[in-house]
Formats: sequence, C-alpha cells, structure tokens
Amino acid sequence: MQGDEVATLRGMLEHHRDTLRWKCSGLDDEQLRRALPPTDMTLAGLMLHISMVEAGWFNLTFAGGIERPDWLAHSHGAGVDWAWEHAADHSQEQLGAWFDDAVAVSDRIVDEALAHDAGLDALAVNPREDEGTVSLRWILVHMIEEYARHNGHADLLRQAVDGSTGE
Repeated sequence: MQGDEVATLRGMLEHHRDTLRWKCSGLDDEQLRRALPPTDMTLAGLMLHISMVEAGWFNLTFAGGIERPDWLAHSHGAGVDWAWEHAADHSQEQLGAWFDDAVAVSDRIVDEALAHDAGLDALAVNPREDEGTVSLRWILVHMIEEYARHNGHADLLRQAVDGSTGE
C-alpha cells in the first residue's frame, strides 16, 4: 500500500490475477463454459483470453517471443476471437495451467527488464501496429486495466453461475 511505483504496479497486477483465479476456482468444466445471455462470454473464455493477452504483451511484444509454449501455438494465425471461441475445447485444469504458465513467463520477463538500467522505461522489442513502441510501464498499466475490465465481467458471470460474490 506504500510501495514505490514498481511495487505498486506489480502488486495491483498480481491482485487482479488472483481475483480472476478466485472467480474461476471451485467450478467444474461445465460451469466455466456456461454462457449466460445476453452474452456468449464465459469464465473459461476469460481465462484463455487473458492468458493470450499476458503472452501477447509481455512475451511476444515486449520480449520478442523469448518462449514459445505449445499452447500458444494453438492460436497462431487465428483471429482475435480464437480464445473466446475455443476455450470450451479445454478443461479447467488445462486452462489454469496455461494461465499460470503465461503469468510465470510474464513475471520472469518483468524481473529481467527491471534488472536493467531502463527499468519501467524499457521499450518493447516489437512495436504494435495500433500503439507503436510501448514501454514496460505502459504494458503494466494496460494489463491492470485489462484485468480490471474482465474481472468485472467475471464478477457477473460467477454470480450468475453459482451465486458467489465478493472481491
């Protein structure tokens, strides 16, 4: 609560990661795959989507693809909706493992980047078409925003699935 900029950003990101884990925990595959009108969004889709976003920003954009986990290859060349459309093809255990793998790689990348002089001002290796070259600081803030938005969705989905509310 009183850390420096790095501790604050990383702490908030970890808080949101843990919130998504909590929202998806204790449910079976059917519950994670359940879409609730008027949306076709599911908790399984959220988990796979955010895994792809973690890998996209930290691993592929910032670090240039230093690791190529097998699960990431499933989406190669697919459209932007691949994670939402194919999450139901995978079990809760698989989705959780991919999520944890993506987070672990992201954390290693951030640790390595912060060990160098540029710190949060370090620039991504691969510029994005729509954002240009972004800094590590921008990616961390963007990821917090991404999680916060989707955790709002997860709140609604989880309550509709089994009535659970909170954090």
